[in-house]
Amino acid sequence: MADFELYKYQQEVVERAVEGENIIIWLPTGGGKTRAAVYVAKRHLETTKNAKVVVLVNKVHLVDQHYSKEFNPKLGSTYDVVAVSGECERKDFFGNVVRDSDLVICTAQILENALIDREDSRHVELSDITLLIIDECHHTHKEAVYNKIMRRYVEKKLKGERPLPQILGLTASPGTGGARILAKAVDHVLEICANMDSAIVSSKTYAPELKEQVPRPIKKFDIADDRPLDPFGDHLKLIMEQIHEYMVLPPDFRLRETGTQEYEADVVILEQRGVRENNRLLAQCALHLRQYNDALLINDTVRMMDAYSSLEDFYRTKILTAIDETDDFLMILFHENQAELKKLAMDARFENPKMAKLQSTLLRQFDPKLMSRGILFSKTRKSIHCLNDWVCNNRALQDAGIKAAILTGAGNGNTYMTQNEQKDTIRNFRKGILNLLISTSVAEEGLDIPECNLVVRYGLVTNEIAQQQASGRARARNSEYSVVAMAGGPEVRRELTNEYLEELTAKAISQVQEMSHREFRAKLTELQTQALISNRLAETLKITKRCRYSAADIQLSCRRCFKIVASGSDIKLLDNEHYVNISREFEEHYKVGGQAPIPRTFDDWEPGRVISCRKCSEQWGFEMKYKKVALLPNMKIKKFALETPDGKVLVKKWKDVQFPVEDFDLSDYCKDRFPDLLD
Repeated sequence: MADFELYKYQQEVVERAVEGENIIIWLPTGGGKTRAAVYVAKRHLETTKNAKVVVLVNKVHLVDQHYSKEFNPKLGSTYDVVAVSGECERKDFFGNVVRDSDLVICTAQILENALIDREDSRHVELSDITLLIIDECHHTHKEAVYNKIMRRYVEKKLKGERPLPQILGLTASPGTGGARILAKAVDHVLEICANMDSAIVSSKTYAPELKEQVPRPIKKFDIADDRPLDPFGDHLKLIMEQIHEYMVLPPDFRLRETGTQEYEADVVILEQRGVRENNRLLAQCALHLRQYNDALLINDTVRMMDAYSSLEDFYRTKILTAIDETDDFLMILFHENQAELKKLAMDARFENPKMAKLQSTLLRQFDPKLMSRGILFSKTRKSIHCLNDWVCNNRALQDAGIKAAILTGAGNGNTYMTQNEQKDTIRNFRKGILNLLISTSVAEEGLDIPECNLVVRYGLVTNEIAQQQASGRARARNSEYSVVAMAGGPEVRRELTNEYLEELTAKAISQVQEMSHREFRAKLTELQTQALISNRLAETLKITKRCRYSAADIQLSCRRCFKIVASGSDIKLLDNEHYVNISREFEEHYKVGGQAPIPRTFDDWEPGRVISCRKCSEQWGFEMKYKKVALLPNMKIKKFALETPDGKVLVKKWKDVQFPVEDFDLSDYCKDRFPDLLD
């Protein structure tokens, strides 16, 4: 293996994979899992007839990273190496790409789509692949895309269908799956192994070399001073009390402490109850209470003005949409208190002390004379936008030479980034044009910046996997991993718990590795058989649930104003993805606004204007221009309530509706809309 410059610990963990076994490589973040996978792919391509390697990743930016930093430099001169992601035209001919290439790197969803698609140019069979590499394979569980792919693999394996690809998984930590005791943690590791149909390997003989090559960052708890007075937060709570009194809580319902995630969960349930019971007063008060609670959480995380601005933005959108006395009360209450809230939010004496501690933490590492690079993790897209604004307008941080940018997940909407924006931001960070990324969890896994010497976790309470992933972003020697929090806060408690769970994970893996080959394989087959039966039962129940009512028996009402606006039979499924309303009458119930914030077009359709309820202005979705012929309202089901024969039902996703939805037929649509043109 000397021709490939692997460390001895890497040689140790790839040995069984090179021999053709299904293996999960468990190495810490920064331990060179991807380099080891490249070596396995190279040996596989050299020794396997008609070899076809597919590398799966779970985040778009990792497609380009794996291609440009590892697989193409090492294999591209000899083999046809191709990267395919969501904004790449090659995905529309993915079947052809796989057939014409030696190694393909793509997001898991692209392969999943190809396994389902019957169009020859897009379709792929598992039997077309000889080696399937799954990055961050601890995500192979429940309904994750990785697990959907591997379920097909396991089912074919249990039926005796061949050929099937060799499996190579990569992970820094499979975690404990929520377990707090060793036996349950062992069960979780075995479940991941069963889902991957793989044994898990780690370095034993050369563990000292691994420890030397992958030093852990220095962990620091940067504890902020207590906040002795919080008049802004107190005033928010006073307003919330007034809403509590106005709404008259149901006698069987009790709200927990304001300013907590538990309170947020309570008011979400309360809003749902109000909708189901046709109690608009309850539903709308709960909706507004959630906004005030969100402001309390923001006030606890970033600046008071950020919290105030979140409320101001919310009420700015509501000012022209009041439809009854409940709306009037809530609007008047905010406007009566608006001036006082703004005044308190601008009083620097009461600012969040965590911001000062975060500033000192950053200044400890950043200096114009130093080549520092860091990542600041926070929980929500809103908080990282606030933090970025704070950094960019903070004189001390700017004088220290900090050049910051945000990094969020790819998606549609103002707080998301396009895939190209993600790539540009990461590229500029690697080049040093930027030296601080302010990121959500999107950067926790896989982002490889060797020069990164500071990781800060700010306002985060996450599991042991996320903690290890984030810590592993600090790759430089003598790097620092900082937790900024209040003394005794939930962040500190969870960080200490995660340290215990990290040790528990290692013990569980060791116990699994000590099982005899026969015992291990028997256990995997048992778990796989159980999972297959459970999955078939779940699919049967899903089909039964989907057919509980006929489409004609369902009506859709606006979740905000309760007005009935559509029938279930008006809804059609377009391209197995988009739920659209084809009824002419539906046009009477909505108004159109500006262009939908989707900065791209697609093969058969392009985004049109935003649609909103004509009565209450609740945003419902957007128009789609399909094949330049049909203008179709694409509806967000979470904006509606389903009026069923047994009462109102709320669902978050269309897949959970309890009536069958027919496929959209363009010819039928055209016959209905343009009869004269078709005569």
